[in-house]
Amino acid sequence: MRPVFTHSSWSGDEAESYERLAFLGDSVLSLAVSQDLYPRREAQRYGAGWLTKIRAQAVSARACKTVAEDLGLTERLQREAPPGTPAAQLADTLRAPGEVLEALIGACHLEFGFERTARAVVESFRERIDAALESPEDAKSALQERLARRGLAVAYEVVGEEGPAHDRRFEVVASVDGRALGRGRGRSKKEAEQLAAAEALEIEGAA
Repeated sequence: MRPVFTHSSWSGDEAESYERLAFLGDSVLSLAVSQDLYPRREAQRYGAGWLTKIRAQAVSARACKTVAEDLGLTERLQREAPPGTPAAQLADTLRAPGEVLEALIGACHLEFGFERTARAVVESFRERIDAALESPEDAKSALQERLARRGLAVAYEVVGEEGPAHDRRFEVVASVDGRALGRGRGRSKKEAEQLAAAEALEIEGAA
């Protein structure tokens, strides 16, 4: 279990740090929450794009950090740090606690299998999942507010369309200063823009 709480700079070997386990855990987390959302009565009224947005909100970087703190993972990360390392600063970042949580999920998946791990994941994220279902965030407004504080603005561009007229899918890219920051696909341009904004918020928040 030690690699779960080991930053790559502490070991000098990525295989002995939480990065690889976090890669696996990220997929397990996404599938576990998707599996929980799919049969919900509230969710059945909406399409895949809406479910994608709800999942992104429920497992956002900030949500993962909160769950990691609730489980005491940030304290454990600091205890496992070698003497003299800035573990407190690392634990206070947005990205590291979430990666440690994902690494723990990956390790549990390898040890106990998907179903048992998924039940624990959904239980840990239940409050975030319910909140996302009850109050979906307006990702476009949240992104614009965050960028405005830095004097920046976001532009949305439709980069792809597919499907017949009665079942069209749109792909939209959200760009800031000409740099693509998020991408989304939906049944309408507005839905695709919201999903692109949600992805951009994740990238902005983890930066």
